[in-house]
Amino acid sequence: MSPEPAPPIVHVDPLPYEARLQSRAIDAIDLVVIHCTELPDLEMARRFGEEIRYGESATGNSGHYYIDRDGAIHRYVAIQRVAHHTRCYNPRSIGIELVNTGRYPDWLDSRHQAMDEPYTDAQVAALIALLQQLQDGVPTLRWIAGHEDLDTTSVAASDDPAVSVRRKRDPGPLFPWPRVLDAVALRRLPD
Repeated sequence: MSPEPAPPIVHVDPLPYEARLQSRAIDAIDLVVIHCTELPDLEMARRFGEEIRYGESATGNSGHYYIDRDGAIHRYVAIQRVAHHTRCYNPRSIGIELVNTGRYPDWLDSRHQAMDEPYTDAQVAALIALLQQLQDGVPTLRWIAGHEDLDTTSVAASDDPAVSVRRKRDPGPLFPWPRVLDAVALRRLPD
């Protein structure tokens, strides 16, 4: 019998405003949303997460977990707090961000919509280990989705307002859904 895999190492780096985020019960969580940062590196993603975007609560946009290209996992927001990562789904979900350039720096330019950076093996392995750990700790966790599945809004392209582009395309066409779904007991939402 092979030994159980070791739980992933998670570096806990709370955002400065974490305590101001709404608290929630663990059993309110049933969904994981997979994102890519659409930024060049973890350092820039951290700076973006620290920016205050909601004056009333003095909080910003962030996932709960970030996975760097080398597979290092960072927790910026405890799962007992509601992070701002996916409109309308935040109270019930955990946001996991994979460092990936996506469409950076021209997110809404119609000529720059390709998302052609592959996810590293280390990132995918770390994601799977994290998802397995979350399943063990969150008994109500049942669903997984990409940000692009949940936010299907189109907006005017920044280079040509007559052209529409998707506001969110992450994690994008190179995300290895079959590999991830084969390794975890979560179902894709929408099913």
